[in-house]
Amino acid sequence: MDRMRIDKWLWAARFYKTRTLAADEADRGRVQVNGQDAKPAREVKVGDTVALRQGAVERTVVVRGLSAQRGPAPMAQALYAETADSLARRAQQAEQRRLAPEPALAQAHGRPTKRERRALDQATGGWDERWSARFDG
Repeated sequence: MDRMRIDKWLWAARFYKTRTLAADEADRGRVQVNGQDAKPAREVKVGDTVALRQGAVERTVVVRGLSAQRGPAPMAQALYAETADSLARRAQQAEQRRLAPEPALAQAHGRPTKRERRALDQATGGWDERWSARFDG
């Protein structure tokens, strides 16, 4: 076997959990082979460069081998070699995510605590006599 479908290779190399997911990603334009958008039936061979995006992570790998079946992770990692630029870019993105502020801490005001709610009620005069939604007309 000297050629293989890109969706099957991506599945065998464990980039995507199912062939359907790999085919969907290729259809959405998130997979390129040698700089060109790849459809799921596009064939790859040893030596091709594959650029793919998994969520926010972009990877560029060189095909080193082909496998018709999905095997264990060490065998799957032997099917490709990630480029140095891709490794550096992924490390930089991981560092940025690590240093990013916690989104929950960015919320200055949220739901008031019980004490804050009591203070708000006292400041606004509390509930007036007619607080229900019932109409007494």
